[in-house]
Amino acid sequence: MKRSSALSEKDLFMKRFLSRILVFCSLVVVTSPALPAQELPNILLILADDLGYGDVGCYNPESLIPTPHLDRLASEGMRFTDAHSPSTVCTPSRYSLMTGRMCFRTGYRGVFSGVGGPALIEEETLTLPQMLKEHGYQTACIGKWHIGMTFTTKEGQPAYDAPVQATQPRDWRDGGAALERVKLVDFSQPIPDGPVHRGFDDFFGTACCPTTDWLYAFIENDRIAVPPTRQLSHQYLPNHPYSYDNRRGMIAPDYDLQNVDLEFLQRSQSWLRNHVNSAPEKPFFLFHSMQAVHLPSFPANRFKGSTNAGPHGDFIHEMDYVVGELLETLAALELVRNTLVIFSSDNGPEVTSVVNMRQDHHHDGARPWRGMKRDGWEGGHRVPLIVRWPGVVPAGSVSNELTSLTDILATCGAIVGEEHPGELAEDSYNLLPVWKGEKLKKPVRPFLLQHTASLAMSIRVGDWKYLDHRGSGGNNYERRADLKPYRLPETAPQAPGQLYNLKSDPGETTNVYNQYPDVVARLKAQLDKQLQGTPLER
Repeated sequence: MKRSSALSEKDLFMKRFLSRILVFCSLVVVTSPALPAQELPNILLILADDLGYGDVGCYNPESLIPTPHLDRLASEGMRFTDAHSPSTVCTPSRYSLMTGRMCFRTGYRGVFSGVGGPALIEEETLTLPQMLKEHGYQTACIGKWHIGMTFTTKEGQPAYDAPVQATQPRDWRDGGAALERVKLVDFSQPIPDGPVHRGFDDFFGTACCPTTDWLYAFIENDRIAVPPTRQLSHQYLPNHPYSYDNRRGMIAPDYDLQNVDLEFLQRSQSWLRNHVNSAPEKPFFLFHSMQAVHLPSFPANRFKGSTNAGPHGDFIHEMDYVVGELLETLAALELVRNTLVIFSSDNGPEVTSVVNMRQDHHHDGARPWRGMKRDGWEGGHRVPLIVRWPGVVPAGSVSNELTSLTDILATCGAIVGEEHPGELAEDSYNLLPVWKGEKLKKPVRPFLLQHTASLAMSIRVGDWKYLDHRGSGGNNYERRADLKPYRLPETAPQAPGQLYNLKSDPGETTNVYNQYPDVVARLKAQLDKQLQGTPLER
């Protein structure tokens, strides 16, 4: 899907490139930071993986899993009740978080795996870390990237495009073309389009999902530090209902699947200490991108049995511990007062964890919404969002303002005094007045766009939500035996789309497509404009 059917790929490249040059020029001539560099806030952005709205205590009073550190963060800042991931799966959501652009505008669908690429973020695209670097920030990304990068084969060609011969495995976890491409990589070669080429000064993490994928190896800046040497064996790994999503990829000798998040934590803590020692005069932006709580649920040994909610409950508990340790590190370094902390999740909770947690432990990670990861219904993309900034964000506040993770770019831009380049981050809105607790006469966002991995689209305007497709747009509730108990009666079986009023029907139980044709027509027209590349309303 192209941004505009009237523009070629070459035209789009030149348009974005020239727009980027104009933004740079305008920054030099007319803009400057709203505050001196020493007074700009540090920014710690923590992103959990597949964490549901109902997985956190301050969002779900019925949760059986202790999340004291996130609950405390909410008591010290602002908790959003109507926040959304841009997509219902990780790659497009992460692209949108970094760029302020909805991923459907690139035409890409699905998620990367193994050594998939190239970088989905084009070189001339404005990114959140790049914008902050232009305002004097030191930037780092620790953890999962999953927005694509280019690995090179021994023959010098991109691994993602290398022809391979692979037989169809009996078990999807055992291999195929994605695994064979990992085996072709020359790991001595640098990666030309990773996070350090898209705005980050430093990177330590993984190309895709840290414990799920075909490549289990850490990347330091632009190359694999310790290459994989063997294929993963499940023999010594936990075996339970939450462990199945674990492919037998190639693994490096120093890679421990049960301690990935603690490794990321140690790296972020070290980076913070080094920053304070080496460049205390500069503000920092640290993007801590967790593995937790993406399946498989492999909590570290110290967290096994730490809750009464099984392995996945223990994993959520570990995730909360990591948040607490990062907050404690800020406190130990005397950084709390001038550090903006943002916490959220890249999409809703995974099917396996939701279904099994409901049955085994009476815990609902999607509560109170319909759907889960991959679905266009609220459970697939309504996520926790907590913001803390002492003295600026009112402590203990709750906001029902409609917002997307795409808005973080424009909001941080407003903080540092950036003239928001709407042409380059066209899906990002400045929520800073909301963060400050200001009373606004109207919502910041005129509407909100969402899409699934298959690019099934939806649009939200006020209380109305229109899904431009039948069914979930993601999971198949007709074929999957574990999802059949959660099918709802179809109240408009012949309708080509779905319309819900979230105020009167927050559970999206009754499709009123046929009752409100005028609302359907209005919302579909707005959505079609975006599919054709029309800029958002400002």
